[in-house]
This record gives sequence, C-alpha cells and structure tokens, in this order.
Amino acid sequence: MESDQVRELKQVVEENTRLKKLVAKLSLDKAVLQDVLSKKFPGRRS
Repeated sequence: MESDQVRELKQVVEENTRLKKLVAKLSLDKAVLQDVLSKKFPGRRS
C-alpha cells in the first residue's frame, strides 16, 4: 500500500471505532430510558 492509502485506512479505522463507541453509548442510553419508562408505566411495551 502507498502511504496515502495507509493514512486513509487509519482514518477510516479510527472513524469506525468512534462510531462503534457512539452506537454503544446510544444503545445504553436507550436501554436506560426504556427501563425508566417501564417503571413509570408498567403496562407499556416498547
């Protein structure tokens, strides 16, 4: 690979890692919110 391709690959890998962390954080936030809602509204299904 040429150096510009290596640099671009590293950037893509870093962006992918950042996005995976963001998805994990948002998934956790969603789970917490669903848990809170289920306790406030016991009959509610999401």
